[in-house]
Amino acid sequence: MLIKWRVPKTIQWIVKLFLIYLFIFTAFRVATVVCFKPGNISINELWPSFWLGLKYDLRWIAFILMPIATLSVVSRFSPFFNETSQKIWTAYLGIITLLVLFFYGADFGQFAYINARLNADALIFAEDPRESMQMVWQSYPIVWILVGLIGAVLMIIWMFKKTHVVVEGKNANIHKFGYRRRWHAAALIILGWFMYGFFTAKPLNFFRAFNLNDEFKSNLALNPLQNFFTTLRFRDPDYKTHAQEHLPQMRSFLGLDAASNSYKRVVHPSSKALESTPNVVLVICESFSMYKSSMSGNELNSTPYFNQLTKEGIFFNRCFSPTFGTARGVFATITGIPDVQLSKFSTRNEAAVNQRTIINDFDGYEKFYFIGGRSEFNNFKGLVKNIDGIRIYEEGQYKAAKLNVWGISDKNLFLEANKVMAQQTKPFFTIIQTADNHRPFNLPEEDKDFIPKNIPEETLLKNGFESLKEYNAFAYTDYCFQKFMEAAKKEKYFNNTIFVFVGDHGVEGNAAAVYPSAWNEQRLADEHIPLLFYAPALLTPQQHSEVVSQIDVLPTIAGMVQQTYTNTTLGRDLLDAHTKPNAAFIIYHAPGWIGVVTNDYFYRKNIRIQKEELVSITNKPIMLSAVQQDSVKKQLSQLTSALYETSKWMLVNNKK
Repeated sequence: MLIKWRVPKTIQWIVKLFLIYLFIFTAFRVATVVCFKPGNISINELWPSFWLGLKYDLRWIAFILMPIATLSVVSRFSPFFNETSQKIWTAYLGIITLLVLFFYGADFGQFAYINARLNADALIFAEDPRESMQMVWQSYPIVWILVGLIGAVLMIIWMFKKTHVVVEGKNANIHKFGYRRRWHAAALIILGWFMYGFFTAKPLNFFRAFNLNDEFKSNLALNPLQNFFTTLRFRDPDYKTHAQEHLPQMRSFLGLDAASNSYKRVVHPSSKALESTPNVVLVICESFSMYKSSMSGNELNSTPYFNQLTKEGIFFNRCFSPTFGTARGVFATITGIPDVQLSKFSTRNEAAVNQRTIINDFDGYEKFYFIGGRSEFNNFKGLVKNIDGIRIYEEGQYKAAKLNVWGISDKNLFLEANKVMAQQTKPFFTIIQTADNHRPFNLPEEDKDFIPKNIPEETLLKNGFESLKEYNAFAYTDYCFQKFMEAAKKEKYFNNTIFVFVGDHGVEGNAAAVYPSAWNEQRLADEHIPLLFYAPALLTPQQHSEVVSQIDVLPTIAGMVQQTYTNTTLGRDLLDAHTKPNAAFIIYHAPGWIGVVTNDYFYRKNIRIQKEELVSITNKPIMLSAVQQDSVKKQLSQLTSALYETSKWMLVNNKK
């Protein structure tokens, strides 16, 4: 038909290229449905996602083909002008196709890991290329992935060449009719239409996907190219804030004086403070997801030793980190501020990394920070340097051999830290940051007494584990806790030490076996973590079920010690009877959700589109009338905004 209409060969080739790319883009979207579709969503519900996804795909295919259509208006730049021009355009398509397949491959991995499309957050890994490349190399079959990627690109290039030959062969005499530029004009208009937005009144943008009002449906509609290049704009820190407008509400939340214009409060020791000047060991536990642990009632019983510790200490079973990610979790723990900066970590932001921390109020204490790998990773070193006199122990300073990209094993990290602490004659405040419960999930051969289990895949998936390697790495973490505590109990410092264990973040996954639907559908599993204060000689065991936050860790520790401390951030002493309301702030950076968890509800709203949700975090449905629900939403919306805006202000104003 195209030949009959005397359509130029270049335009015919563009049409064939268009169909090839459309097939590739659509195949990946279908694969996303096959691999990641939640069970509660039917195929029929996904047609709006496919329709919107088609519009995004047409836009990016148009971007790819527009240079050919534009330059070929001049005949000597046409892919059919001579052999050289054909090779140049084929090479261009080969490079573009390599990038497209790379983006889609990385997107597939990202979706499998955190159930979200590839976005500009991925550039964070480029800031630590050494660890990032080693982690990828040690975790995935990179050689086979590269072979597959190169093979796919070569096959597609062959298809491009083949279609070029076919068009050339069927149109040997096409230029006898002249170089018909009106067809090129038509092609440019159509491609321009696709770039603007196919059948859309307003220009197609990233935010349109969120009107589908469902996380998976929105992610399905977006393609990784649209998502990645749009979220690039969010990497620049946003210092605009409306914190002053929310000061009255923050006075109530933080227990400030009614006339106070500052978040600063000086806290004096309470009658319950310990007079023994106890040591503090703060363990920040990598990916310590509550629903995967024994404390949740998970039938796989992955952490029996830690579960026993929780019965002997002060344990909070509904603690939440403000967000997902190790750097953000460590930042929130040490500063008391949720890292609400979009995309880029605050540890990597020179304007935010310099923070005041309550740890500096522990006068007379020696300060230590232990990490199995390099402290420069994610600029943890820049963050902990805010602690006066801190001594950093890291990769290269240990006797133990390196296990993987994250340095020495957690067991050896604990034992090395224990040796240093056992030599101290003054009180000390120690931070230990673990890493083994993370890809590549290596288990040290030296630990022969740790026996990995063999569990059927179906049972693993039912209980929230994606693989046997992940389960055994999680169980190995419990083994490391046991080895640490057994070693510490032999030392003199043990009886006068408060051990604090808190997860840096949770992990997204199937928590349906142990928790209500909000843990899956609203992704509370990403942030739900254990929080334990353990000191059998100093603390009376307590079990707490109220909602608390990771940012509350330092004020609670400080409240246990006979020292005055100054709090300038959002954290609160969890053991102070006046600490109300029970609430934890949560932010999902990429899709723009912010919200608060309370003892009964999870409220969240989107900062990019007009959408809000109120769901029960218990097994009981919300028993409120429409008017009552609106009242609760309004109240929690105001608290959410207050915490979000105040956090933004504190990131650049809570200076050391």
